[in-house]
Amino acid sequence: MSDANDEDYVYHEASGEWISAAAAKIATEADGSVEVRDAVGNLLMDGDQVTLIKDLTVKGAGQTLKRGTLIKSIRLTGDAQEIDCRFDGIKGLVLRAEFVRKR
Repeated sequence: MSDANDEDYVYHEASGEWISAAAAKIATEADGSVEVRDAVGNLLMDGDQVTLIKDLTVKGAGQTLKRGTLIKSIRLTGDAQEIDCRFDGIKGLVLRAEFVRKR
């Protein structure tokens, strides 16, 4: 039997405890950290590998990154939609999270 007052609980890595979803949301907002999600909703973290889901023309580099290109070791920028990454021959590449999928 389910009660209307039942609440979802999530594991809070910083404290090592299970806390309510509402408390987790408040803690995330208080930290100032942002959740970055890829095109299909997977949570991205620093160091993840991602694959491009669309051909992207890189401004200033005169290059096009093809769909399926693997990008290794991403870094989060603090923006919910931008990730910083490296690719051969392109310095300072910033991609939008909506164009990548976690590998």
